[in-house]
Amino acid sequence: MLKKVYFLMFVIVVACSCKELKKEVNTHETAKNEVVEWLSFKGEDSVQKEKNIVLISGDEEYRSEEMLPQFAKILSQKHGFNCTVLFAQDIAQPGFVNPNYSFNIPGLEHLQQADLVILFTRFRALPTEQMQFFEAYLKEGKPIIGIRTATHAFNFENKEHPYVHYGWNYRGENQDWQLGFGKKVLGETWYTHHGNHKHQSTRGIINNELQSHPILTGIKNGAIWGPTDVYGIRTPISVDTQVLVYGKSVERKREFNEKDRFYGMQESDTVAATLAGAEGKTYNPNENMPPIVWLKSYQLENGKKGKALTSTIGAATDFLDLEVRLLLVNASYYLLDEKIVQTPDVGLIGDYNPSQFGFHDDGYWKEKSLKVQDFR
Repeated sequence: MLKKVYFLMFVIVVACSCKELKKEVNTHETAKNEVVEWLSFKGEDSVQKEKNIVLISGDEEYRSEEMLPQFAKILSQKHGFNCTVLFAQDIAQPGFVNPNYSFNIPGLEHLQQADLVILFTRFRALPTEQMQFFEAYLKEGKPIIGIRTATHAFNFENKEHPYVHYGWNYRGENQDWQLGFGKKVLGETWYTHHGNHKHQSTRGIINNELQSHPILTGIKNGAIWGPTDVYGIRTPISVDTQVLVYGKSVERKREFNEKDRFYGMQESDTVAATLAGAEGKTYNPNENMPPIVWLKSYQLENGKKGKALTSTIGAATDFLDLEVRLLLVNASYYLLDEKIVQTPDVGLIGDYNPSQFGFHDDGYWKEKSLKVQDFR
């Protein structure tokens, strides 16, 4: 009888253990299959700054979804900043990156704790409940870095949208917001390509009057290079603006190569372009070089005054250039009121093999099926 009791107790214990084991497995499977909609990188303890940076991707052309996670890794692991990276995602497929979907960037509520925003979006039409976090951040007068397409970050075709005035080509009744967020906050909206797209690269020429500016620490004149062309910028940009770097258009020495990451351009290219534009509309792109990096103040109605830095160089392939990374790391320090060191570590982390810039159709992104967690 006693043996039966012991055996029964053994069966119960084993059954309970199996049940707990099953629970653990199910929990593990749930965690493994959890939908990840944004990435968080905690600042390295040895260099912890206790500052929060939110990096917002969402452009169809320049691979911000590849560049910003790498930037966040550098800022967190090498410089101690807590970073959160957000991505464009189809509402019907959460957790999958889809730059072509313009109506959803989950996680913008993180802006409530942000000390700096790094924006790299293009023609987004985000819902009111997401845009309100962005506007609240700007009304606090907190700093922002706009990269490349951030000059035309938003595009609202619905003229009844509460944030329609943020649109890149806004021409409505609100006179203070003509040409939208880009013009109001950063200083310029989308205007034009300057130089020949995919054929002439960009080299940064430092403004002699501001060569000692902290953001330019460690950067030599002409050292900044990227395969993306110069954007056309109307000057003067606005009052209270400091142009740090101008964009020199550089000719490609090698043959054009559609399959090459840089389309045949290379950092060793040095010949200044003297001719650009379509037939009948040619011009010398270096006769009047547009700015590619500038600082300006901004202030929203009933808001505090803040600082914005715009860099029209900074695509994923541009980010392979050490000086481009140095520029953006220095800018982050400057806008966060952190002391800039002479030679900060801006080395790439892990395998960084950015795609060439260019547009892709919806089928491309469906086939790629890139998950947010793939960019960890």
